Amino acid sequence: MFNHEGLSNTAIPKYYGQFRERVMNGEIPVNQWVDLQMKRIDDNIRNPGIYYDPRPVEGYIAYCEEELTLNNGDDVHMPDTFKLWAEDLLCWYYFEQRSSYVPGEHGSPGHYAQRWVKKRLINKQILMVGRSAAKTWYVSSIHMYFLNVDGTTTDQIVTAPTIQQAELTLLPAKAAIKRAKGPMFKFLTHGSPTSTSQAYRPKLMSTKKGIENSITGSVIRALPMSIDKLQGLGCKVGSVDEWLSGDVNEDVIGALEQGAMKIDDYVILATSSEGTVRNGIGDTIKIECKKILKGEYINPHVSIWYYCLDDIKEVAKPEMWLKANPNLGVTVSYESYQLDVEKAEHSPSNRNDILAKRFGIPLEGLTYFFTYEETKVHNVKRDYWGMPCAMGADLSKGDDFCAFTFLFPLGDGSFGVKTRSYITSKTLNALPTALRIKYEQFLNEGTLIVFEGAILDMDNVFDDLDSHITQREYDVQAFGYDPYNANEFVKRWTTEINPFGVTKVIQGSKTESVPLGELKKLAQDRLLIFDEELMSFAMNNSIVIEDTNGNRKLQKKRADQKIDNVAALMDAFVAYKRNKEMF
Repeated sequence: MFNHEGLSNTAIPKYYGQFRERVMNGEIPVNQWVDLQMKRIDDNIRNPGIYYDPRPVEGYIAYCEEELTLNNGDDVHMPDTFKLWAEDLLCWYYFEQRSSYVPGEHGSPGHYAQRWVKKRLINKQILMVGRSAAKTWYVSSIHMYFLNVDGTTTDQIVTAPTIQQAELTLLPAKAAIKRAKGPMFKFLTHGSPTSTSQAYRPKLMSTKKGIENSITGSVIRALPMSIDKLQGLGCKVGSVDEWLSGDVNEDVIGALEQGAMKIDDYVILATSSEGTVRNGIGDTIKIECKKILKGEYINPHVSIWYYCLDDIKEVAKPEMWLKANPNLGVTVSYESYQLDVEKAEHSPSNRNDILAKRFGIPLEGLTYFFTYEETKVHNVKRDYWGMPCAMGADLSKGDDFCAFTFLFPLGDGSFGVKTRSYITSKTLNALPTALRIKYEQFLNEGTLIVFEGAILDMDNVFDDLDSHITQREYDVQAFGYDPYNANEFVKRWTTEINPFGVTKVIQGSKTESVPLGELKKLAQDRLLIFDEELMSFAMNNSIVIEDTNGNRKLQKKRADQKIDNVAALMDAFVAYKRNKEMF
């Protein structure tokens, strides 16, 4: 059938077994996501079709400790986490049956024969771990292992939000080449780079292309983090650093993997600390990872190590910090973490970055106005046909949404919420891929309307909105609006629709603070009843800034983080409050 030499479908992986024992003994605290990854590994152990081979990880450890050096020249002593991650990446196998044509002898007809092919189980490893966990060094060591130990020709890619950051991944490799500590590197780097004779030139060196091994023809290249640059590249090993960065708007992991899938036993490494931006591609990937860990989506070919605190209250418990950074006390000191905790307490401007990067806590209402829980769409679908409502408008002719939100008082203290927005085709076509996918979701649910051109024609917007209101028989009793860009629209509304209940809502911290506070309380109590992803998107993007008197003003962090529908919600709420007698 197939060769089982060196393989076991019952053995407990060595380094996972050591880790698991320490977890069970209470020596190492783990969060819910690491616990779920452990259960996935336990499932692999029990699966008779999955085999464990310890040789790759032992070879990897020996290679790193004998041949590589740290950037400062110190010897390498592999942390337990690196052994655990590498074992999970390199040591699981399965067998795939393939049909191969066998030519006949002496002119006789050929036939197809079945053969079993040994395949590495894990093709992709995702690490989400606190800052200073030495994840860049880990990635670099994997790249170098495949460059020099794998005998096949490998095209390898490292990428990060900036090319400078990507090149940092190559620094440990360059340091190892320069020092040539072990026998392999001494052999590979022997010779003179300036020699005219190929025989006397080094076999492993850093060049303009990257790091090259001329024996195997393999190379590691640093490339910018862009789908256009990465898509279609057939790399054997690819890595993406800091994919949760706010600068990442495209699914570069998917782009790299798409090209790598052309090659058997490819490896994609994606590492990052927690990000500080919502609604980006990072959130989408995190959601997918969580589904895999929870068993809602089965993908045995990805290894996921997601380190973070389970609760923000654990920031005050140093004994829990290992949940966010398992290399605490090894690659970074507890003192360094403690200093950051103190900085977060006394410097609000640094708080969010520290909580995200050190402890893996997403912003969840710490900078953003609404928490994740408050922005979840409600499962119950309601249409509010013929019901009285207040309408709010935040008008734009350019790249922002021209947004309208309808607020329906429901009599029990809650409010139904519906929204509708307009953009131009030029704005839609200029979106990066990940955001375009998000916008298509809004198009499909009917909350986003696209008009051809570069500038919105407000007459077209008015006519479409009027038709929308008429079809649903909304009874608009009050209309609140931000006066910016609103003159033409408001004039038509008061002339053709209803001159009553029209309320100008001046933007600014003095006028916004109170209604924002009231909307926040309604959101906390889940009394804003909405079932549209566009409203969730806008709420997720909303942040507030405070003036010296503590007054709050609605704001977005970046141009692509649209909040217009929340601004329209606030306008509708103000109009409702000022015209309550009409309801």
